[in-house]
Amino acid sequence: MPIYIALLRGINVGGHHKIKMADLRSLLETIGLRKVKTYIQSGNVLFESEEAAKQLSMRMEEEIGKTFGFPVPVILRTATEFEHIIRNCPFATDTLKEGESIHAAFLADEPSEKGIQHLSTIKSEMDEYKIEGKEVYFYFRESILKSKIVSQLPKLGVPATVRNWKTVIKLAAIAKEIAE
Repeated sequence: MPIYIALLRGINVGGHHKIKMADLRSLLETIGLRKVKTYIQSGNVLFESEEAAKQLSMRMEEEIGKTFGFPVPVILRTATEFEHIIRNCPFATDTLKEGESIHAAFLADEPSEKGIQHLSTIKSEMDEYKIEGKEVYFYFRESILKSKIVSQLPKLGVPATVRNWKTVIKLAAIAKEIAE
């Protein structure tokens, strides 16, 4: 049975759209998801389900919206897709210097060509990025908060949510634990 990693966008950030992870786990269990686990407060949920990803994300968005009273985009990847994402990172993750970081943006769908072109016009000596399918890999020489590129993600024309590389690796490890 597939193990999914759900990345919820925009919850528990800056005191807005608060959702307790215990409440989220409980809700997701009541809609039939199995082995539900959460990781940190920023909306990372792992579970098993036989349902197809597209229908599952729509159903989760609907239930979360009804229960908590605000819309929350849900971006799903399977554990297998997460392993592929990690293997294909174009940046060296083990030789980062102080202040440098790797992040991944997870997109709901393939980005628009217009959005990709727009992103390519943003020049920064402090940031690098690479778009691979429904992911955007980022290498930041300084804080993500200073990035010119990340603020332009909405121009890709699809919902996106960003996770630091440490979280990406941890989510893959939790997915392996669930599979055992």
